[in-house]
Amino acid sequence: MSFRTTVFATACLAAAFTQAQPATAAEKVLRVGMATGDIGKIDPHLAAGTQDKVVVGWLFNGLVRVKPGEATPKFIEPDLAESWTSSPDGLSWTFHLRHGVQCHQGYGEFTAEDVVYSLQRAADPNRSAYSSDYKAIKAITAIDKYTVQIDYSEHVPSVLGFLINFQGGNMVCKAAAEKMGADFTKHPIGTGPFQFKEYAPQQELVLEANPAYYEGRPKIDRIEYRFIPATAARDLAFEKGEIDIDYGQTDKTWYSRITKLPHTKVVAVEPTELYTVHINESHPPLDNLKVRQAIAYAVPRDALVKYRGEEVTRAAKSVVPVGYLGETDATPLFPYDPAKAKALLKEAGYPNGIKLKVVQTSLGTMRDTMEVLQGQLRKVGIDLDLQIVEHATFHAQIRKDMSDLVLYAAARYPIADTYLSQFYDSAATVGTPGAVANFSHCNVADAEIRAARTETDPQKQLALWATAQKKIIENVCSVPVYELFNVWAISDRVKLGYELHGALSQGIPIIPATTIE
Repeated sequence: MSFRTTVFATACLAAAFTQAQPATAAEKVLRVGMATGDIGKIDPHLAAGTQDKVVVGWLFNGLVRVKPGEATPKFIEPDLAESWTSSPDGLSWTFHLRHGVQCHQGYGEFTAEDVVYSLQRAADPNRSAYSSDYKAIKAITAIDKYTVQIDYSEHVPSVLGFLINFQGGNMVCKAAAEKMGADFTKHPIGTGPFQFKEYAPQQELVLEANPAYYEGRPKIDRIEYRFIPATAARDLAFEKGEIDIDYGQTDKTWYSRITKLPHTKVVAVEPTELYTVHINESHPPLDNLKVRQAIAYAVPRDALVKYRGEEVTRAAKSVVPVGYLGETDATPLFPYDPAKAKALLKEAGYPNGIKLKVVQTSLGTMRDTMEVLQGQLRKVGIDLDLQIVEHATFHAQIRKDMSDLVLYAAARYPIADTYLSQFYDSAATVGTPGAVANFSHCNVADAEIRAARTETDPQKQLALWATAQKKIIENVCSVPVYELFNVWAISDRVKLGYELHGALSQGIPIIPATTIE
């Protein structure tokens, strides 16, 4: 399933947002309500939160892109590059750029030099949150104004997947990024269908149509991206017609209520965020396999899905999200068995249970999920001492190994390597020079993960990924819980101009053909 849609008809309700800018009769203005108090970083190489990535998707292009409305590698198509070729060994790729593509706000034509700058920036850990994805790049060369050659030191699974308009694959304009410096995070310059207009902290970000976009000027004149952290306030604004697209809440109560609104379509967008409890094996007693197994048996995965709502949630099947290239459920996750969990704790030498320190973000859904898990684990004798901190502190502390368990929610480019490399390769262990997000200190599948990266035979690569998942599950490096869709309510006044099955940005793609009635 790529998304779920419920459509109900009758008149569209409409609402008040006191900060709204009046539109002229001729303007087509799209108003989007987002669950955030403010924007974070809309520099595409630093944007990590959903609220930021949604905007990045409207502002930037990649050398290639995933077709609008899709979210899998099989839909890759040209974007800033019109065509490309690779060497027989797959280690050298040449891209031929479109002529005449313009950077926003008069920063000139996008050329091969901008590609070189963008990818060097994406690979730099001091300037990019996604540098680990580009460590295999050996050289990036501007052959001429419209030709770029990228040479790799080793084979990379889905080379094109890291050059799409997603995360580090987004292309920036060198002149703008160098001139703005740190200000680029709040005033980004790209080549996409929309461009930055103005930003009012804690109120809204306004984008306007890019009149020079290579596919033609968008039909939407302006996007008002409003910061409305309270779900009730966003929903009220949507019901009264003050916003046209409403970022939803991933629970069955919200879904049931919003789908009953007239002239409303609710979509649950892939890729999902996989919620996983990573178990820190470097902290006793979690170095004991039986203790880790006890935790796994104590998690009632199906009950948690029903608690959140089957319309917006699905049970995890592996340590890699469902539907990713290479994901397999051939090795089943541990079933819910509290009696078995208690028995394993006793066998491990803890008949009276254990107590674990858990650093936990105050962010709504993640905190809520961990508090539910806290209650479930307590039933088998595992007491979680939750240290609730704000989100930025949470990220800082879990990367300093300060938590016995780490509940982490993530969506990545949908191939198995991205999850396995970032969360389970020992080279990505937090606290090490190559740290990414291996909170568990897992190292049991290093050989398979690394061999799969350079394997050119697709079937052998799939087999290596399957073996890696088997080893990680059996070693209980983590306990995958469930996957949450990003859910949006859309007024039927909005005509997307494509069929929506998914979006890597986890938002609603707004393309030149999108319009509003």
